[in-house]
Amino acid sequence: MQKTEPAVARWLFFCAAFVFFIAVVGAITRLTESGLSIVEWQPVTGAVPPLTHAAWMHEFALYKASPQYKMVNAGMDLAAFKHIFFWEWFHRLIDRLLGVVYALPLALFWARGKIPPRMKKPLLGILLLGGLQGLLGWYMVKSGLVHRPSVSHYRLAAHLMLAILIYCCFIRAGCLFGAAREAGSEALFRLRTLARVAVGAVAVTMTWGAFTAGLRAGLLYDDTFPYMGKRLWPGEMFFYKPWWINLIDNPASVQFTHRVLAVTTFSILLVLAGRGLALKPPPRLKRLLTGLALMAFVQVGLGVSVLLTHVDIIVAVAHQAGAMTIMALLMLLLHNIPRGKGA
Repeated sequence: MQKTEPAVARWLFFCAAFVFFIAVVGAITRLTESGLSIVEWQPVTGAVPPLTHAAWMHEFALYKASPQYKMVNAGMDLAAFKHIFFWEWFHRLIDRLLGVVYALPLALFWARGKIPPRMKKPLLGILLLGGLQGLLGWYMVKSGLVHRPSVSHYRLAAHLMLAILIYCCFIRAGCLFGAAREAGSEALFRLRTLARVAVGAVAVTMTWGAFTAGLRAGLLYDDTFPYMGKRLWPGEMFFYKPWWINLIDNPASVQFTHRVLAVTTFSILLVLAGRGLALKPPPRLKRLLTGLALMAFVQVGLGVSVLLTHVDIIVAVAHQAGAMTIMALLMLLLHNIPRGKGA
């Protein structure tokens, strides 16, 4: 059994919360179309924003050479540029800050002998994933600086899902340093398989959510639900050839796929919560299962609201935050499912 280290657990959960915050800021950056405002990658010096009028004019001149300015924002003034610049700069700044918030305490806890040998490689692995995420973020931005004023939806999805992986790793590691599981029955232990299926379903649904966002597919068929026009599926469902490319490249088909995945995931979450609650779980697990069921309903409501509000920024950000909340609940649930009495 992993030795309990409350201070280490709190630090890791704080890092998970920090990733949640970064993802929310990232969503705002995307929805305000601010992500392409900084056209250079400066990992160190980029932490300091322009401080003089001349520096601002230099940054603005670089942006004016980008496809987004030429095709979307031609004529934008400096004040408007400063607004979109802020969100992208702030997003990159807190990315850097997370590296400090994670690396320095890790070194401190390591030096004090608070990190057991079996956890050293996993915690170093999270640090490497963070570095990879920085590179992937710039790789994503670069895709919108060449010919078209938007990033690749594939790279956007990869960037989001790597953030989710890091987020889940922090939660999992925090659980291992935190409180022990409550005792329970073997029947409860068998919920683990369904909980793992639910994690996979949420991850796949979030991936198609990122595709939907990257293709701006949420702006299609945004006046009805569950119908898409006069049918339950779009008329252009298989417009591209071969047929399967529609599922990842055709905006209408991508939105439809996201809808189907969302309904499927919603059903899995309700079955998981229902089965678990029927087994009379211990208090902590009962709270998690109840919270999971409630969040499933909230998330579906937010998803429909994103469509009907024509992708309102606040609602869309809440929808992404809801998905991350569900993923956190599932990670906590997996840790807290009892191994059975005497196990």
